[in-house]
Amino acid sequence: MIVFEINKGVNKEIEFRGLKAQYVAYLAAGLVGLLILFAAAYIAGVPVYFIIPTVGILGFLLFTYVYKFSHKYGAHGLMKKIAFGKVPTAIVCRDRKIFTSLSK
Repeated sequence: MIVFEINKGVNKEIEFRGLKAQYVAYLAAGLVGLLILFAAAYIAGVPVYFIIPTVGILGFLLFTYVYKFSHKYGAHGLMKKIAFGKVPTAIVCRDRKIFTSLSK
């Protein structure tokens, strides 16, 4: 008799420490951006005692907002909110030529 194992997590979204789906990528991209910001500021000669608190505060804000959006909108809610904001409130047509040319 053949025994098959069932993978029960196939259609579940990725979750890492409370972050769901695309928010893991947003946090990773933000951290890479902060690392690049730190390196660029250090190479530019900005004093370290100014860079470290700035990057620390920006990192705290990044974590705060990413976790807030993850808990508020869920896995795909932020994308739906952005898409809904792009939907026009009305479609205005001031000319009949569009509709009369359809029959040709």
